[in-house]
Amino acid sequence: MKKISISALLTSILWISTSCSDYLDKVPKSDLNEAAVFTQYENVRSFFDVVYTANGVFKASILGTSSFGSLHLDNMCDFADGGRVMWNSYHKWGPLGDNVGPHFYNGILVPFFKYIRISNMVLKNVSRIQDARSEDDLNDLIGQAHFIRAFCHFELFRYWGAMPYIVKVIGGDDAWDIPRLSKNATLRSVAADMDTAFTYLEKAKKIRRDGRPGESGHLNHPDQERPNGVTAKAMKARALLYAASPLNNENGQKDWQDAAVANWEAIKIAKEYGYELLTADRYTENYVGAKYSNEQLWANHYGAIARTNGLNKQLTNAVFTNSPTNDSGLCPSQGAVDMFETRWGDPLNTEADRAAATALGHYKEQDPFVNRDPRFYLNIIYNGAPIPGYGTAKIYTENINGVSQGSELIPNSGYQGITRTGYYMRKYWGGQSIKNPISPLYTSPMIRLGELYLNYAEAANEAYGPNAPAPGAEMSAVDVINMMRARWSSGELAPVQSRFTTGAEVFRPRVKNERNVELAFEGHYYHDIRRWKDAPITMSATQMGIIPEKVAVSAEYPTGFKYVRRPLSDDRQSRWFDAKYYLPFMSTDYFKFKAFEPGQVW
Repeated sequence: MKKISISALLTSILWISTSCSDYLDKVPKSDLNEAAVFTQYENVRSFFDVVYTANGVFKASILGTSSFGSLHLDNMCDFADGGRVMWNSYHKWGPLGDNVGPHFYNGILVPFFKYIRISNMVLKNVSRIQDARSEDDLNDLIGQAHFIRAFCHFELFRYWGAMPYIVKVIGGDDAWDIPRLSKNATLRSVAADMDTAFTYLEKAKKIRRDGRPGESGHLNHPDQERPNGVTAKAMKARALLYAASPLNNENGQKDWQDAAVANWEAIKIAKEYGYELLTADRYTENYVGAKYSNEQLWANHYGAIARTNGLNKQLTNAVFTNSPTNDSGLCPSQGAVDMFETRWGDPLNTEADRAAATALGHYKEQDPFVNRDPRFYLNIIYNGAPIPGYGTAKIYTENINGVSQGSELIPNSGYQGITRTGYYMRKYWGGQSIKNPISPLYTSPMIRLGELYLNYAEAANEAYGPNAPAPGAEMSAVDVINMMRARWSSGELAPVQSRFTTGAEVFRPRVKNERNVELAFEGHYYHDIRRWKDAPITMSATQMGIIPEKVAVSAEYPTGFKYVRRPLSDDRQSRWFDAKYYLPFMSTDYFKFKAFEPGQVW
């Protein structure tokens, strides 16, 4: 990747893209000037609330800052394959360039620097407000501005790396070339800003915006789309986990210790204010079928979405929407499917793992979908899976008169957006299709309590080993992982096997795997494999799939299907270059700046 002055590039974007006049041009009062905007509370709120509108942080979350971004993120790495070969596939197998940039550049980078500027303008001018209804309203506004500023810096970091941390309004005569912080320092600045956000949200009595369970307004508050104090502590903890990760760690064990303590503090506050892990029978309410859940610390509710909705077409494959040349969807790779253990806790990630599970009678390659982690059945549509409108999913080939024919969900001709891996994603599917024309509610968790527990387990294992709690905590990393698994009652999922809990190194792969399974398709995997520095391995491995062949039932093929692992075609493989740790900037911008130094790598 070529060296550029990131600060010069991005601060110019944010200065040019937003000014008070942008807002004033859109308000109906022709006599409204800057003084009127920043002296009247409702005007300041309207100015700030741009970040929550259709073009604000939630709109950007569709691209990648929440679960709906998994279409782009999971299809950009080894976790999934898109039905159609689109720009995210170019990112997966090819060099980075302008073919990738616009989708994130225009959806996250440019608007998020705009929202940083909006937040800084509010913080600069909040003291001018003359008609606030209460001190609580002012504190709430200040807390939200700190939160959004930190959130936007964090998301920009996840995609483009270390940045200047901008805490003032930059004018036309100010120096634009602000020094870029180190990766660790960027993340610690996010954490500090989130702490400040919590302080003001606590003063505003907004640690939780809706009522706790049993109280008025529970999961139904008009301001619930806005972050609260619990969210600020959770995001601080997430930032410190990233700071401790191998890609960003500068302080060794101290970074992990800080992350463990911060995540436990966030868990403690969340529990104090009534948040809880959903039980197994309500687990899917975190995503589909409910406006909000009590496990979501901050979530983006999209409303009822039909299969014909443009947003849903990004998540649902063409075979379900009857759009032969359109709709890509998301097809889990065989590697992703193998992350779901047996219900006894046997890993299936490698050939050796599967052989060991087979020797125990816990796994059969020719009957691979029985006795799996119960989350497998909530995340994956596989051949024979029960699905609404279809009875069971028919994803196989069959030899008829010497000609191989595709089954109902992989028709032979006309459809681009069908699976080549043998699987479809269920988690955000919602069951809607041409055979089941419903419009379920969709809500994307920006962060939920389950993630906090996994963040803590990862940090605690690295800092204190698998069996020792962090200072002030009540649970060890092993305790937390087993608690997460225990939500699946009646012995559906065993605790982590004791052979994996003897030390941090041997427990680490199980912590990562638990995260991959629990947070599957929620937009984490792409970021996790990079911060762990695992991407060079996972994205260099051959991507596999299994589309079974229908055969006669026999002792060898007891289900009447022959399962054979096969590599995906070359245009669906992933390849790794170190430049892929971060997304590129658009060439139309970075060549404009005098600080651009051709031929150098940063």
